[in-house]
Amino acid sequence: MKIKRITKAIVLLWLTTLIACQKKEQIQIAGSTTVLPVLSQIAEQFRLTHPELNLIVNGGGSGVGINQLGEGKIQIGMASREITQTEIEQYPTRNFIIHTIGRDAVVPVVSSEIYEAGVKALTLKQIANIYKGVFNNWKDVGGPDQKILVVDKEQSRGTRHVFMKAVMGDKEANAPGADLVLGSNNEEQTAITQSKAAIGMLSNAWLNQDVKGLGIITPEGTVIEATLENIINNSYPITRQLYLITDGAPQGTIKELLNTIFSTEGQKIVAKSGYVPLK
Repeated sequence: MKIKRITKAIVLLWLTTLIACQKKEQIQIAGSTTVLPVLSQIAEQFRLTHPELNLIVNGGGSGVGINQLGEGKIQIGMASREITQTEIEQYPTRNFIIHTIGRDAVVPVVSSEIYEAGVKALTLKQIANIYKGVFNNWKDVGGPDQKILVVDKEQSRGTRHVFMKAVMGDKEANAPGADLVLGSNNEEQTAITQSKAAIGMLSNAWLNQDVKGLGIITPEGTVIEATLENIINNSYPITRQLYLITDGAPQGTIKELLNTIFSTEGQKIVAKSGYVPLK
C-alpha cells in the first residue's frame, strides 16, 4: 500500500509539472548567427525578470529565421539581410514587420599567416576573381606562392547575400572558385583559423588574432578599413543593418522583449557584441 501511495504521489507531481509547463508562455527566436550573440545575452537577462517565460533562442541563418517565422514555427526571426520579394510572396498571410537593432560590416577575412605575409587589403574586383576561380594562388594578388583556400557560405545566409551583392553585384551569385561551403560564423571562423591560406567572409564582430579582416582598396587607391567609424559613416563599402522580424506589430511579452533591446542597456549589449548600436 505504501508503494502505491508513493507511486500516486510521483504521478501527481509529474502531472502538476506538466500542466505548469503547458501553461508557461513560450517565445521562440531563430535565424541569423550574426544576430544570435546579441539575442542570447538579451534572453539571458530577460529570463531573470520573467521566470514564467520559456524563451528559446537558436541560430540557423537568416533564411531559416525568415522561413520559420513565415511557417508560424517561431515568434521572432533574426536576420542580417533584408527579406527578399520571393520570401514575402511565399508567405502572403504574414505581415512581416522589420525592427532594426544595430549595424554591422561584412569583412573579407584571411588566415593570419596570409595577412602577415603582406596581403592586408584587396580591391573588390580581386576578391571577386578569387571567388570566381580566376585567381587561385595568393601570388596572383601580391601574396606568397600558396594555393588559396576559398571559403563560401550557404546560399541562404545573410552574410553571404550582403557580401556577394557588394563583391559580385548579385546577392545570389555562384562562387565556382569556392573550396568549402559552410554555415555559421563560428564554423567559418574555425575553418579559417585552422588553415594557413584561407579567405572568407565574416561579420566584423567575429575577427580575432587568427582571422584578420582585409581593407578594401577603392578605385582611387585608398584603403578603407572596417573600423566602427567607417561603418557608422558608411565609407566602408560592405555594411548592413541587423534585424529582428515579427509577424505583425509586437504585442505583450514580445513587445516588452523588443523594448528591452532598444533600451540603453540593450543597445550596450549590441555594442559589446561588436556591432554599431542605434544611438
